[in-house]
Amino acid sequence: MAPVLVVEDDPVIADGMARHLRDSGFDVVCVERGDIGLKRLRFETFDACVLDLMVPGVDGWRLIEEVRSDGIGVPIVVVSARGTEHDRVHALELGADDFLVKPFSMKELVARVRAAARRGVRAIEPARGEVIRVGDLVVDPRNVQAFVGDVSCELTPTEFRLLHALALESGRVVSRDELLQRVWGRRMSARDRTVDVFVRKLREKVDARSEGWSYIHTRYGVGYKLEPMPIDTSEPSAKT
Repeated sequence: MAPVLVVEDDPVIADGMARHLRDSGFDVVCVERGDIGLKRLRFETFDACVLDLMVPGVDGWRLIEEVRSDGIGVPIVVVSARGTEHDRVHALELGADDFLVKPFSMKELVARVRAAARRGVRAIEPARGEVIRVGDLVVDPRNVQAFVGDVSCELTPTEFRLLHALALESGRVVSRDELLQRVWGRRMSARDRTVDVFVRKLREKVDARSEGWSYIHTRYGVGYKLEPMPIDTSEPSAKT
């Protein structure tokens, strides 16, 4: 039986979801608080997580962010009464895999969870290897950190995994789907912007620290590549 974590503080809704998921062959664990859900996701293995955004302790937004920052690739299906376009897009940008607006059909919930669990693959830790030097950027797998010159980029574990994946393929364009599978352990869906969001964070921490080089480049419609390109510092807009 595929294990599923339900994070929902309304006992009636939680019981209904758990009953329908169990009837469909899932092994369901229910918790009422986001902080408890976060701990269980960190220390237990689930094939999917059903998450209400407005739970006490740690809210759903923060839970998604923390889980993805930790490199946990469990598929997350958000269920929420907050169904504006902004809420849906923001949840998907943070790393959620699907979004259902309350009230919803329990049959649809089961179908969405089944699809998410079928897509889900455990995130893979990067192999510890040799230091990679690209321009003045140093990617150090042993310390799970990157440095521009002697200054740490202060990357989170997930940010480092993404940078390391690009550094291993330095000079080659790596597709978003390939990066999502390598770093987060799941395949890309139509509206998944996880890779784009984390690339933006890398640029803020890596490219912005380098005086003479830009590193992370976009091949529009394809993906990203890591390649040192000198910045023309004579131009006032060179770092903008």
